[in-house]
Amino acid sequence: MATVEKRPEMREFPFSAEHFRLITERIYEFSGIRLPEGKREMVYARLTRRLRSLGLASFDDYVRYLEVEPAEWEHCTNALTTNVTSFFREEHHFRVLAEHAGEHAGDADPYRVWSAGCSTGEEPYSVAMTLADTLPKGNFKVVASDLDTQVLATGREAVYPLQSVLRLPETRQKRYFQRGTGRNEGRARVRGEIAAHVEFMRVNLMDPDWAVKGPFDAIFCRNVMIYFDKPTQRRLIERFARLLTPAGLFFAGHAESLLDQGRVFRLRGQTVYELAK
Repeated sequence: MATVEKRPEMREFPFSAEHFRLITERIYEFSGIRLPEGKREMVYARLTRRLRSLGLASFDDYVRYLEVEPAEWEHCTNALTTNVTSFFREEHHFRVLAEHAGEHAGDADPYRVWSAGCSTGEEPYSVAMTLADTLPKGNFKVVASDLDTQVLATGREAVYPLQSVLRLPETRQKRYFQRGTGRNEGRARVRGEIAAHVEFMRVNLMDPDWAVKGPFDAIFCRNVMIYFDKPTQRRLIERFARLLTPAGLFFAGHAESLLDQGRVFRLRGQTVYELAK
């Protein structure tokens, strides 16, 4: 079926090339996220909802609002980032994590993992479940961070649609989730003994100082780098590397490769990296 391009006069709010430039340049400064011209319609569609919510009459008003209300940049960025995740996504990563954690089962220090760009929490909870299976003494800690405060709130709540949990093996469902009843029917909560191992915090990866402190035995930063340009990717990779233990692992997304980002990491497995010696 043919699609009809939306003409400017058909728009609810006029959205010029200058509006797009001003907003995306500032988004890049704030978050490091680069939005090319091909994302223009997406930017319009998502920010239109912000204009309605704020009761603004035009994108001129919105640009002015951004200048006088710096907190709106966070809402703007939240609206423009896509949060697609699931429990045990890219399952091979969790097999590698389990093997690596098992090698450190006798360590006195806790096994520490950072889930950077954790979205609504499925990834860090998947990490915690994997480590609970591997390290029965519970000597581990997971730090989960994101720029988006809304998804962090979902992660802290630890309640998910039951349908997303039913995809997991039954043994894992029973061990790590509580099914809701009554008003909570159709939902499931991560059990408290797992949630207690996960700490959520807001981190903007573009900030010069991160609240997250290493060292980490593993860092997950999956499907986040694709939003950044090459110089930003290189800077972040170097910073991540400094937070890893000498034997630490870095997990990237299936569409991401770090092989062209200098000699910081070398490939260990499918989108799994270790420090170059």
